[in-house]
Amino acid sequence: MIELYESQRAMRAMRKAAIQRGVVAVLDVGTSKISCLVLRFDGTGRFAAAEEVGRMAGQAGFRVIGAATTRSRGVRLGEIEAMAETERAIRTAVQAAQKMAQIRVDHVIACFSGARPRSYGLAGEVDITGQTVTENDISRVLSACDVPDIGEEREVLHAQPVNFALDHRSGLIDPRGQIGNWLATDMHMLTVDGVAVQNLAHCVKRCDMELAGVGSSAYVSGIAALVEDEQELGAACIDLGGGSAGLSIFIKKHMIYADCVRIGGDHVTSDISMGLQVPQATAERIKTFYGGVVATGMDDREMIETGGETGDYEHDRRKVSRAELIGIMRPRVEEILEEVRARLDAAGFDHLPSQQIVLTGGGSQIPGLDGLASRILGQRVRLGRPLRVHGLPQAATGPAFASAVGMCLFAANPQDEWWDFDIPVDRYPARSLRRAVKWFRDNW
Repeated sequence: MIELYESQRAMRAMRKAAIQRGVVAVLDVGTSKISCLVLRFDGTGRFAAAEEVGRMAGQAGFRVIGAATTRSRGVRLGEIEAMAETERAIRTAVQAAQKMAQIRVDHVIACFSGARPRSYGLAGEVDITGQTVTENDISRVLSACDVPDIGEEREVLHAQPVNFALDHRSGLIDPRGQIGNWLATDMHMLTVDGVAVQNLAHCVKRCDMELAGVGSSAYVSGIAALVEDEQELGAACIDLGGGSAGLSIFIKKHMIYADCVRIGGDHVTSDISMGLQVPQATAERIKTFYGGVVATGMDDREMIETGGETGDYEHDRRKVSRAELIGIMRPRVEEILEEVRARLDAAGFDHLPSQQIVLTGGGSQIPGLDGLASRILGQRVRLGRPLRVHGLPQAATGPAFASAVGMCLFAANPQDEWWDFDIPVDRYPARSLRRAVKWFRDNW
């Protein structure tokens, strides 16, 4: 963890330098598509001085000047599987976005789904050295959090303080400058498979760019798709992607839980492909144009031409009813939602004051999905679109671009994380320190 703490600090410094230089790229590495947005920062300083401007309003500090999307290759279940294929796809998307922006980009902030995320709630408390809470006290209380043994192969992706308590006054977002005797904090830590992060970093490096930050798709989709009240009162964001469905729960404008279901829209396409005996590309087209999850009386009479280029005239001229198509799609969609329901129950979502659920991502565009989701999840469900940001092309405003837009907001206004504070070296977790000493001994 010592290595990741240092590398996250280095990435955060790199992101600040890139923003000061005025341009940074955002990359969403998904299973079905890879999106790249180029951002120009023009007035972030203007808004930092204004006290009354909230965190969301900071989006006025940047503008999207380039956008491109390409079909994803070499990515399965949100994780890179074929390095050369993914590198080619990332290069294609980044070059097209740079061409539109007419500027070269050296720094990129990337997000990815999958990698088996796991959430931990940590707590720590310390006595305050002086009269008022200082930055050093925040560092000490964060380092006092008892970090569990997360496993050798896992890395910390996000570590955010979600609540501070000062002398029994809880619910504080930033206690700096306040007077008290002891300080306590609750921190949410999200860990993922270390190999997935390393592969992404290596792939970006092979594309001749520097990785200036990395985030979880489930987290950034929640930032983009949940309105401010939902983030404050408690809501869950379900990002239905191609290879996996990301899940994040927010309250008091902080993420308190994240998970991932390793089934997505591509599995629905595969079911159609096998059920109707058509190629994957044809199945995707049929799903997009005619798909649904709720059958009506009309659907028995609505016939769909499957098409095809097999050369067998009879096979290529087949027709299926829309009711048959819905009969193939619905069980898989129900399976995804049942899995999501199990994760929400495990997280204790039903104890939150507000239980709003927001569906976003490309898979959320299936007609009738919101009604089916509210029946299975048993809560209020709405379809979410990402926030409108300056300069975003019309083609990139749909639910499929929630992660990309969320990464823009994450880049412009990141929440405080563990590595934003100087943790005293003697307070690093012991297991990590042993690993660092071993590495030092082996290499010197």
